[in-house]
Amino acid sequence: MKRDQVLKNTIEKLHQLDDVELKEAKDFVDFLLSKVAERGLVDEIQQQAEKGKSFDFLHDEEELYTLEDLKGDEEL
Repeated sequence: MKRDQVLKNTIEKLHQLDDVELKEAKDFVDFLLSKVAERGLVDEIQQQAEKGKSFDFLHDEEELYTLEDLKGDEEL
């Protein structure tokens, strides 16, 4: 179903709700929009952290552990 048709069907269904149910639907839409905004914010923060030089010092750190330090299932 195309976006315009989904919107039209949703609006038709919203017209069938009483005031309390309509407010619940609005609150749910607000919740979904806040999640979308939050994801965008998290993505932006991650991009800024990758572009920034704040964590460059980690490239110069010596490795504390090697592959030999890992235990395999047979040793557990």
